[in-house]
Amino acid sequence: MPERTQAPVTLDIHQILSILPHRYPLVMVDRVTEITANKCIRGYKCVAYNEPWFQGHFPQRPIMPGVLILESLTQLGGILAYASDPFDATSNLMFFLGIDKAKFRHTVTPGDRLDLYAEVLHHRSNVWKLRGEASVDGTLCAEGEMLASIVDREP
Repeated sequence: MPERTQAPVTLDIHQILSILPHRYPLVMVDRVTEITANKCIRGYKCVAYNEPWFQGHFPQRPIMPGVLILESLTQLGGILAYASDPFDATSNLMFFLGIDKAKFRHTVTPGDRLDLYAEVLHHRSNVWKLRGEASVDGTLCAEGEMLASIVDREP
């Protein structure tokens, strides 16, 4: 009998919006293409010319700000945390606590598909440490280690 394989878990934008609290213009993940709970996640963001930051960064040569690439990776990590240890997304948020070893290696410009990857380095209680990479057409553009925590929405 042939071995049974599971289809990869994918999420469309509607499913992503049910997990993330972010809304336009800061939704930085368009699709999740693969999730392995407690291990890793893959997804992407389609970078469009009409995104608001390109008006000033930079008008003659639009480049996606590096901090927004890191934000994309952190949002992807939040989706991984939710998929690994589901929390009530209506009453909890994932707060970005810090970044280590961030490096920006290549520019990201309008028309690029920013491929995102994050993996769990450590998880204890409500704190997650993740390593992420963002690339375009196989070229590494940014990487870093992110620290985040799941907190109550209401202070």
